[in-house]
Amino acid sequence: LVRSAAYAAGSADDRRATHLALAGATDAQADPERRVWHLAAAATGPDEDVAAALEQAAAKIQARAGLAASAAFLRQSVMLTAEPGRHTERALAAALAYLHAGAFDIALGLLARAEAHAVDDLQRARVEQLRGQVEWASVTGREAPVLLLQAARRLETLDAGLARETYLHAWVASHLAGPLAGPGGLLPEVSRAAQAGPRPAGDPRPCDLLLGGLTTMIVRGRTAAQPALRRAVNTFLGDQVSGQEWLQWGIFAQMAAMAVWDFDSWAALSTRHVELARASGALVPLSIALNGRGQVATHCGDFETATSLAAEKDVVNEVTGIRLATTCDLLLAGYRGRPAEAVPLFTATIEDSTARGEGLAVQMANWSAAVLRNGLGRYAEALAVAEPATEETYSPLSTQLILPELIEAAVRTGRADLAGEALDRLSAMTVEDSDWAKGLDARSRALVSEGREAEQCYVEAVERLSRTPLRPDLARAQLLYGEWLRRENRRLDARHQLQAAYDLLDAIGAEAFAERARRELLATGEKVRKREVDTYSQLTPQEEHIVRLARDGRSNREIAAELFISTRTVEWHFRKVFAKLGITSRRDLPDAVPP
Repeated sequence: LVRSAAYAAGSADDRRATHLALAGATDAQADPERRVWHLAAAATGPDEDVAAALEQAAAKIQARAGLAASAAFLRQSVMLTAEPGRHTERALAAALAYLHAGAFDIALGLLARAEAHAVDDLQRARVEQLRGQVEWASVTGREAPVLLLQAARRLETLDAGLARETYLHAWVASHLAGPLAGPGGLLPEVSRAAQAGPRPAGDPRPCDLLLGGLTTMIVRGRTAAQPALRRAVNTFLGDQVSGQEWLQWGIFAQMAAMAVWDFDSWAALSTRHVELARASGALVPLSIALNGRGQVATHCGDFETATSLAAEKDVVNEVTGIRLATTCDLLLAGYRGRPAEAVPLFTATIEDSTARGEGLAVQMANWSAAVLRNGLGRYAEALAVAEPATEETYSPLSTQLILPELIEAAVRTGRADLAGEALDRLSAMTVEDSDWAKGLDARSRALVSEGREAEQCYVEAVERLSRTPLRPDLARAQLLYGEWLRRENRRLDARHQLQAAYDLLDAIGAEAFAERARRELLATGEKVRKREVDTYSQLTPQEEHIVRLARDGRSNREIAAELFISTRTVEWHFRKVFAKLGITSRRDLPDAVPP
């Protein structure tokens, strides 16, 4: 504070003279970035040599100090540039850096500067494109897909490659907005426009493969899209994609993996995406990556990791002002099976997302509500939320996972016609070489079948899903099989499946489904002790995250830095944690909260 006060107390001339002296004293070979930063601070007006040096230093400084530092170098370069065209180019680069760093207001200010100095239609179209990206990253909503679609069409005759990139941004913005962007949503219109737009010049880039596969899936169906989608996934799994491309397109690659039901690739891609976003300090890509990784963890039944990732995402969103819904929270709440916690979350998400224009979050909330209610055995309520969620065709990636919930609820409420229609839709979406896809299809087909055919489908579902890391789906297949066996008066066989389901559901913390399995076991004559609620479940997600970091050896200072909070706040959280867990020091955490 004293140092800052001393700096602020000096006159502008004093500060410039000091920076100039420091620049002269800094070794240009050993520390060129520090030297050019001081030269920039000492400048009294535009200086192209210093501006160019700042621009060159930005890439190097990002590797050492992160994206925010790189963005600051680019912004300083803009201020020292006089020539309008170059000024706009540097302002656009700085705006993109600040967009990824989560500083949306600064990014918009730089875009206003770029627009004022733009010298041609291409630069003006690029301003429009980046505005759409800022709108999508900060608010999502119904406006972003419209802005990005307009920018993509405008760029077609100006820069074909950039037009294709913008169409890809417009695709995901339309995917997130869904029907709230307009009747039927904009996804079909964006997909058709991209298909009719310019082709890649030369070898297709990663974004070209993704655009081709995702838009073909909407226009011509999954079978036609599979080759391009698989090629895109393999490109990202290999070493053919730069770090910048990963930050831009990593979530799209995960969508491609979901579209071909390749869970292992989805898990690998989500892990890599989080690692790169964390290392670069790119907070907007990090928020998106954490959400994707949280969904993977939930599908694997690793609720502890999913909770930690959701808490980290909430911190990033709070720091940056990102308003995108945390959809991994929703599915996690549905599987945990605690209505008192889950229902208010679903209600708030639907209200907020509807007002903002984020249709995918509404669909995800209804999907998660269906999971919750199927777990509780409230099948009529599950059907009421699953049916509208699957009526929309704007998000095939979500719909493919909601249909099994609809089928289970429809069968249990006597709606065989509705279950049959939903099964036909699910079967048309599956691929032959995916145990995930065929396992869910077999589980759903068993529900609408009888006798020997039903049992064959249940056995196939259990076998296929046991070859995947999808523990909740496997346990649910065992639960449904056990329920069917009990109703067939095969109690001993039923106990085997129900016990396996109960043990797995209980272990992962899927409380409602575990209780459903326990009741079924009791009905077979088996004695099952009800699980006691442990004190750890009383911790908030933020407290759980802090506890895990401390258990793994992080200091209070390290925890505070990772969560963007003060060390005093960490200490305050620990006082509450110790009281809830009944311990007195951090040394007791490994015993109170085992891995």
